[in-house]
Amino acid sequence: MNAVLIIIDTLRQDHVGCYGNDWIKTPNLDALARESVLFTCAYPGSLPTLQVRRVLQTGCRIFPFRGHRAYKGNLFVGAPGWGPVSEERDTIAEILQRHGYRTAFITDTYHQFKPSMNFHRGFDEWVWIRGQESDPYRSGPSPSEEEILRHIPENLRTENFIAFHRRYLRNVAERRCEEDYFPARVFREGARWLERNQDAEKFFLVLDSFDPHEPWDPPASYRRLYDEEDDVIDFMASLYGKADQISERVLKRLRANYAGEVTLVDRWLGYFLEKMRNLGLMDDTLIAVISDHGHCIGEHNIVGKQGHPMTREICDLVLMIRHPKGEGAGTTCNSFVYNFDLPATILARLGIEPENPMDGKDIWPLVLKEKEEIHDHITCGWGPFVMVRDRRYWYNAYLWGESAILYDLEVDPKLENNIARENPDICQRMKELAIADAGGQVPEFLRKLKGKPGCTPLLTS
Repeated sequence: MNAVLIIIDTLRQDHVGCYGNDWIKTPNLDALARESVLFTCAYPGSLPTLQVRRVLQTGCRIFPFRGHRAYKGNLFVGAPGWGPVSEERDTIAEILQRHGYRTAFITDTYHQFKPSMNFHRGFDEWVWIRGQESDPYRSGPSPSEEEILRHIPENLRTENFIAFHRRYLRNVAERRCEEDYFPARVFREGARWLERNQDAEKFFLVLDSFDPHEPWDPPASYRRLYDEEDDVIDFMASLYGKADQISERVLKRLRANYAGEVTLVDRWLGYFLEKMRNLGLMDDTLIAVISDHGHCIGEHNIVGKQGHPMTREICDLVLMIRHPKGEGAGTTCNSFVYNFDLPATILARLGIEPENPMDGKDIWPLVLKEKEEIHDHITCGWGPFVMVRDRRYWYNAYLWGESAILYDLEVDPKLENNIARENPDICQRMKELAIADAGGQVPEFLRKLKGKPGCTPLLTS
């Protein structure tokens, strides 16, 4: 059996049709879900971007980020754990390579190929598609001031924000048609790899799409599916700050740009899946699709993602697994699962036992109804902050318990009414779960990160 792992950055669970959204257009994800097990309670063990890729490569938890340090040539985003794959850990690609699999990695998630990074370990072939976000891809003439400012509301035209747009627009200046957009480039390259490697006895392919990460700039035809008006500031970046810095009209455009980019990714994912069908690969290939995190786009008066508040828009993941023999097809699993469970699950389906133990668990017994639960709660670390949820409560605070937020999911599923002050005993119980998952104590270096945003500094500051 072959395996394909598809990672989609910043794909919100509530922006995919198969998860209940009745206005978004994601026909290919929805069709795949009908042939897959759809997991409704999948969560990251740590955030943001590189922390997720590290655990998806190794199946091992990295929270609470002990041993973290900065690396040369890498933008430190204020989140410990942002770094390369540990030299002490095997990656799933290395394991499969040793078992005779041909391995390949295709991505435009540029953080993985910055200096000092090593996310291509274990792959026979890797393709890095350049130019996303702030990737130092192109030098040379800058776009015109008119082109830059048409994307930025007047009150946000700071030096940092203008520089961010200048870099990105220079990177994509040669784009001429839809096939030049990043999702098309990633998934078309994946389809070409399948064609070139039909001689492989068995293969493991990872496709990692940075979109729909911001900047959200889909072709206008995709944006018009959700906002038909053209005479609006075409805002495409995240504020990493308060949503009330922009007007409701500009926020509407931003949401439409995000939704349009989700549909763009879905369209080219469909192209790749069609190639798999045409090559007869669907009958002997396991396919897993997972998002790394989401993004607030006005909810909770936030445009951004952050460790506090760490909300459902950020933490509820997309996860579906299609078994070539149809196991669990069209079913839903509501049990708690982690993203770092995925490597162990893939290896188990391929009949491979890793030489060294993984923290992640094989979640397929949940699918086969052999078990009801593997995890009774979830812990997600982001910088000094932690989110803990069980079936009843959602808790978010510094790991040592300060600045606690608590929500009762039974009556407040959207996390709008903080009841931490009235429930110190519940907060204490959730804190104890977090510290236990952190190894029994709070690392001192995390205390020194108090007050850090845990992600990209405010672009508008």
